Formats: sequence, C-alpha cells, structure tokens
Amino acid sequence: MHPGVRPPTLRQNTGFARYAVFLLIILLLAGCADNGEQASGSNDEGVGGSKGGTTLVIGAYSVAKDALQDILPAFKEEWKAKTGQDITFQESYEASGTQARAIVGGFQADVALLAMEGDMDKITKAGLTSDAWKKGADGGMVTNSIVVLGTREGNPLGIKDFDDLTRDGVKVLYPNPQTSGGAQWDINAIYGAGLKRSEKETGAKDPVAAKAFLAAVHRNIESMDKSGRASMAAFEYGVGDVIVTYENELLARIAKGVNYDIVVPSSTILIQNPASVVERNADRHGVREAADAFVAFLHGEKAQQLFAKHGFRPVLPALAEKLKADYPQPEELFDIHYLGGWKEVRETLYAKRGVWYQVLAGK
Repeated sequence: MHPGVRPPTLRQNTGFARYAVFLLIILLLAGCADNGEQASGSNDEGVGGSKGGTTLVIGAYSVAKDALQDILPAFKEEWKAKTGQDITFQESYEASGTQARAIVGGFQADVALLAMEGDMDKITKAGLTSDAWKKGADGGMVTNSIVVLGTREGNPLGIKDFDDLTRDGVKVLYPNPQTSGGAQWDINAIYGAGLKRSEKETGAKDPVAAKAFLAAVHRNIESMDKSGRASMAAFEYGVGDVIVTYENELLARIAKGVNYDIVVPSSTILIQNPASVVERNADRHGVREAADAFVAFLHGEKAQQLFAKHGFRPVLPALAEKLKADYPQPEELFDIHYLGGWKEVRETLYAKRGVWYQVLAGK
C-alpha cells in the first residue's frame, strides 16, 4: 500500500459496495430508457416514423406559437396529400435561449424554430446539427420582423422614439436577454439606435455613447420577463407604459381586438428568425424526410402567408413586396451586421463583462 494511505475500514467498504450497487442500477435503468427511446420510433404511438404515421417534435421560441397553430395543420394536410401518411406534432414553446439550452441538454426536438442565429449556433456547436441550415433557402431564416414600441391606446405619453424611453416616469418593459432571444433583439435595437445617433452627431460610431443611451433606457425598466410572450402578457396585465417588442407581437394582439398603438422608431433593427432540422434527433427518430419537408414548407408561400397573417414580415421577396404597404417603414432599418454580426454582438454586448452586463450592474 502507498505510504500515507490507510486501509479502508469495514464501514468504508460497505459504503463503497452500496455505491457500486446504486451505480449499477442507474446504468441498467439508463440502458432500458435508451432502448425504449429507440424503440419508440417503430411504434405507431411513439415519437418518430412508422408505417401508420409520423410524429415530429417541434422546439420553438414562444413568439412563434400562434402562427404555428395555423402552419402545422396546413403542413399536415400537404404531407397527407403527398405521402398518404398521417403526421402529428409534439410541441414545446419556450424563450429562445431556454429552448436552445433544452435541446442541447437532451430535449429530443426534431425541428427547432428559434429567435436568433446565435441560439441555433448553440445547437450546431453541440454537434446536434450541421451549419448547412445557413446555406439553405433565405439564409435559413423563416420570418422577419422589426423591433417597435407598443403603447397604451392613444399613446397617452406621446412616445415617438427610443429617446422617449429615457424620460423620467416612463415605465419600460422588455424581456430578459439572459433567457430570451427576443430580448437580445430589443437590446440590439436600442444599442444600435444609440450608435446611429452618435454617428449622425460625430460622423463615427461611438460605443461609449451607445452604452450610455442603453443605460438611460434601462434605468426606466419596470419588468424583465423570461420571454417575449411573457413580457407581452405582463403588458396586457397592465404593467408598464411602453413595451419594446417584435412588431408581429403587437400586430397579432391588435388583430385580436386588443387596442395598442405601435410606434416605429426612426432607427431600428431587422429581426431575422431561423429554423432548422435538428439532424441527429431527426435521424435517430427516423423522421428526417418529414423534418426536411417541414422546414422547406416554412419557407414556402403558404406558410409565409400564414406567418404574415400573424404579423411577421415575409422572407419571400415577391410576397414581401406585395405586402409592403401593410408594414410601416422606419427611416433607417439596420440589421445585425451593422453591429458587427452575431459573433461580435455576443462578445461586445453579452459576454460576462460585456456592455449589457455592465449596464445591468450600473457600471
């Protein structure tokens, strides 16, 4: 025995034996669970493909839920007509960042619809899918929108632009960017508007001025919920004066008879939302063909019209031009590349010592 190492006592041996038995049970249960999961793909009632039908598991960000309630039945009808096969869906809706982490952590989604490219990159980095989705139709994006401001009916505070969110007494809502992809679009829009303003005043982008502008808005924050949908629910409940959100969220609520005013900031960001097959899961479940077909369907005119019905801006150029009059145009519409692209944004704004966390800490 190595010097300094005492022989185990009977008590220690007993504890080790119990641990070994416990570990063996866990391994056996895991093996059974894995076998059961693989078997489910061959069972008519399980997840996956079978002779009787196919089940697709959809992991989506919360804001897409209403549109998908129309899109899923439309795809089901088309799939039945093309293949003679019934298709059913298991759906999960969460804040985009939460959804991405769930998929990486083991949630067996066959298709992911997320709020931003960065969340899809997490799934790619985990080896669950390739980056081929970026090279597909429309750059992998299935919906467009812009960041706007929602006010109470009649716009009682006279909100006209992001600048007004810095006024004393104006209570602002946006979701938490630590959990919500939609919130990151909101923060990107405010920070980008600050850069645009500094550029007009000095002829160059000033990150210090943009950070100060973001901090001035954040000082008036009333609530930060976990998702865009939760933030909208809080606003409907009566929290806050102004909500920073997706244009489609407000358009969808107005279409259902809720009276809000939409204020389009003079400078705001183009929101682009991706969808992708989670290749490893779809292959494992034996549903790759259906999953590929569903993502392709999302890019098609029928799905794009249904997205538009729920307030999204189409990604199809011809349909976007046809419906252009339905959507107000900001004076300046910038995209993520104005901020340097998602890699730069993650490092500049959302790293542990990034701009957002400095603002959050009051630094």
